[in-house]
Order: sequence, then C-alpha cells, then structure tokens
Amino acid sequence: MKNIIQIAGIKDAEEAKMLIEEGVDWLGFPLRLPSGLDDISEMNAKKIISELPENNKGILISYLTNADEIIEFCDYLGVHGVQVHGDISLSEMIKLRKNAKKLFILKSLVVKENNFDELLEIIDQMSPYVDMFITDTFDPKTGAKGATGKTHDWNVSKKISEYAKKPLMMAGGLSNENVSDAINFVRPHSIDAHSLVEDESGRKSREKIKLFVQKAKQSFSK
Repeated sequence: MKNIIQIAGIKDAEEAKMLIEEGVDWLGFPLRLPSGLDDISEMNAKKIISELPENNKGILISYLTNADEIIEFCDYLGVHGVQVHGDISLSEMIKLRKNAKKLFILKSLVVKENNFDELLEIIDQMSPYVDMFITDTFDPKTGAKGATGKTHDWNVSKKISEYAKKPLMMAGGLSNENVSDAINFVRPHSIDAHSLVEDESGRKSREKIKLFVQKAKQSFSK
C-alpha cells in the first residue's frame, strides 16, 4: 500500500465513518497519552477498529516504550500497526519486531532545531526493525512531540526521505492549504494530519478533509 493518507485523533465512530467516506486510508488513535487527555476511550477505539472496512486500517499512536506493553495493547485494540512516538531503546525495538512480526511498525522522527544528526542515528539503528518512519514536529514551548499543528523544516524531511531505506510518512502542521506543496517538495511515501483538519469545535471538518484528500491524491499522482 503506497500513498497512504492517515488522519489522527479520531473522536468517535461518526468521525471515523466520515473520514472513510472522504477517502482516508488509515485512522490514527493516540491513546494512553502522557497528558492523560485521550480523545477517545480504549473500548470505543477497539470497537471502531473492529468495524473498519478491509481496506482501512487502525493505527495506535503510542508513547509506550516497553515492547511487551505495546504488543499487549495492540493485540487488545486489534490495530494493523503502531506508531512508536516514545523514546524507545534499540533493545526494546528489536524485541518488539521479534515478537510482533505481523505488526506494522512506524518510528517517529521528531524534528527539532539542529537534531538532524541525531535523527540519522535513529534511522541507522532502527531501520532493520521498522516498516516506516514518520517525521513530526517538536514544540519547544510545550515539549510536545507531535500533534502540535506546527510545521518543521521540510528540508529535513526531504533529506530523510532520500536517505532512509524505509518509506517515510510525513506529518507536522499539514493541512488542505499546504499538503500539495509538502508532497511536491518532500516526496514522502505517505502523509498524516491531525489538528489542522479540525473545525473550531475540535472535530474533523468534512470540508477540510475532502480538500486534504483531494489535493494529496493529486500530488501523489504526479
């Protein structure tokens, strides 16, 4: 599966249904967040994931760093894959890959100012054990590693896309207004959006999602 469009931060079944209707491929569920402010209960997330059409996938977005805990949680939810956002050690990543061979594993690369060499080191270490990397944006004001609504230096994502031997999903401040430029410049394998496709109430906007998906597919096809 290529040119995946993922939308993260699913609130409920109604929102999930709308996203699928508008052509979204993967639905991301940030759960057991360090803040404790999950958008959805684990039980409701599990139910939505169990009812997804065959061509759509549920992805756990997790800050857990223990392989056994990640596997147990993924098994409970029934997800297709996990986006590992925490500072997982190499030994735990190796264990995760060894004990969850069918799980699609994405490793986040959180772009900060002047941490490119550190990201390359993560890529070199983790590449044998992950299926995809995902770049996202660090917010120095809050310490948030993703879901910040902020873009990062796209040159970093572009270099990573060219360097990494595994596919790259690009995230970080993407919206229907800039997704075409992002894809055309970085040429990522896939993309992810969260807060900037929401309306003022914090729910996903059908209009914004429709434009986001339309523009992304047009750019991927070039």
